[in-house]
Amino acid sequence: MMKHLIKNICLIGFALIGPITLPAGGIQRNLNEYKILNNSKEIILNANCSLYTFPKTKAKKLMVLTSGSSLSILRKWVVNESDIWARVELATNRFIEHPNRVTKGWIKM
Repeated sequence: MMKHLIKNICLIGFALIGPITLPAGGIQRNLNEYKILNNSKEIILNANCSLYTFPKTKAKKLMVLTSGSSLSILRKWVVNESDIWARVELATNRFIEHPNRVTKGWIKM
């Protein structure tokens, strides 16, 4: 009886504390080896690009972003060395523009 109680306490303790050390959104390699986007939080596009629903080129395109658009980088995702994605949010004024307009998505770097 006591053996099972100690076993259950250890199991519950690990279940509560263990996930703190795990990465959110899946396991990735260390992103410090990729110097792209490490120091910037905001970018301005110099060419047109597509905004996707998730980081895959076959994903649904939400919209085409025009050059000069201002974006905030929320997260980076590295599939492989030639396939780097960024989760971005468009700089918008929610009071003036339509409140249901898409403001977040993925762009391929």
